[in-house]
Amino acid sequence: MDKEIIKQGAEARLYLGKYEGETCLIKERFVKKYRHPDLDKQITRRRMKAEMKTAARCLAAGVLVPKVLHLDYPAHTLYIEYYANAKTAKEFIQETVATQEPGEAKKILQDLCWRIGVIVGRMHVDHIIHGDLTTSNVLINPQENKYEVVFIDFGLSHYDKGAERKGVDLYVLERALLSTHSEQSYLFDYILEGYRAQCGAEGLLVLVKFEEVRARGRKRTMIG
Repeated sequence: MDKEIIKQGAEARLYLGKYEGETCLIKERFVKKYRHPDLDKQITRRRMKAEMKTAARCLAAGVLVPKVLHLDYPAHTLYIEYYANAKTAKEFIQETVATQEPGEAKKILQDLCWRIGVIVGRMHVDHIIHGDLTTSNVLINPQENKYEVVFIDFGLSHYDKGAERKGVDLYVLERALLSTHSEQSYLFDYILEGYRAQCGAEGLLVLVKFEEVRARGRKRTMIG
């Protein structure tokens, strides 16, 4: 089967290929040669199952994610729904800033970030921790006169009811936004607005934990 590599990360390669005649993404996890082969198979199998479970749990919670079409355990491979016309939120933000008047760009991006905050809130209410929230792991999928927000790459995701892990999830997103879109740092405020709107009182403890995690991060930065 022909497939085209489109991305390589620390844990996996991502290809564009086919599954049952339909274009899809093929995520092939690396074999970790420093681990015992049996242990590596066990860990990889567990992570693949977790990724599939998280996708199903997200869809049940009203969070749009690519469907896992098939798991091939021996080949360490997942076949995943492909959004052909989508771009990452990172690309969308950069293009909006470059092509729109400042006031219009701000309005468009405020709406996007509020929606991102709502979706993160939905995941957290259902105790889903993404683990790697960045604007590269959010897709903007155009529809007629609107767009869908799709969350991707759940390779580090897990299930956790604790407010601390949810606070860390938010902090990772803030750091990613500040690093990639430093001139639009104000956008994180709209993510938090959407998060509060979705979570209500249930999110208050998470936001307290987020502030604690943020304070620890600043302290580490100051110390060096």
